[in-house]
Amino acid sequence: MQATSEGMSLNSDVPQMLHMDLDIKDFCSDWAHCDLMSGYLARMVSHNRLDSLLFSNLYSSALNELLETVFRVHGEDGKLECAVRRQGNHDRIELTFPADQPTFETYRQAIEKVQASDAEALYLEALFTEDEPDAGLGLLELGVDYGARLTIDRLENGRMCLVAELALEDETE
Repeated sequence: MQATSEGMSLNSDVPQMLHMDLDIKDFCSDWAHCDLMSGYLARMVSHNRLDSLLFSNLYSSALNELLETVFRVHGEDGKLECAVRRQGNHDRIELTFPADQPTFETYRQAIEKVQASDAEALYLEALFTEDEPDAGLGLLELGVDYGARLTIDRLENGRMCLVAELALEDETE
């Protein structure tokens, strides 16, 4: 695993705070990696928030939902990259990982549900189903409970980027 601070990205004018990457197979070898990675990153980016403990807990929970989704639905080989950016009170989490076309389509459909006018009803239905949880349940939770704006981009070499934009704290003076 590599953690670096790379400043500005060529893809965004939002400053990058942190970048980590690891092999997708290593990440997906143990469910606990989702919690460990989200907890670590949340503590790293919460140091300058008004209530750093509360912010860290919220951030960790939100990031954990994203990572658990990737854990469930991803391509076979390659890197999982996580970039964290911040501008004001808006945080942007970018997860880039291997994804074939059916995997990308799964995310596209999940994000359509998040953006639907009945997203809350869809979330509750998915949450309380007796069936296997839908692959997009975590994304629905982020959209409904955290107000996250979610987008995806198809990248070269069989990869995709899942982006979650969050405002977990009111603007500071």
